[in-house]
Amino acid sequence: MYEVLVLGSGCAKCKRLEAMTSDVINELGVEAVLKKVTDFDEIMKFDILSTPALVINNEVVSFGRIPSKEELRAWFSTPTIEL
Repeated sequence: MYEVLVLGSGCAKCKRLEAMTSDVINELGVEAVLKKVTDFDEIMKFDILSTPALVINNEVVSFGRIPSKEELRAWFSTPTIEL
C-alpha cells in the first residue's frame, strides 16, 4: 500500500500532478491512498524548495516540477515495504 501526498497550494500545476498521479495509480492498479496537502505548515515539514511536490511513503520523490508519466510509473512499480 502506498501513501501518496501531493503538496501544493492548489495551483494548476499542483492539480495536474494530482490528476496524473491518480491516472497512473489507476492504470497500474496499485493500492494507494492519494491525498492533497495544501496547508503551508504541513508542506514545510517536508523541507522542499518549491511546489508542486510528490511524496510517496514519506519520501519526497519530486518537487518544483511535474514528473513524466514514465517517472510516475517507475516509482509505483517499485515494491513497497510492508510494516
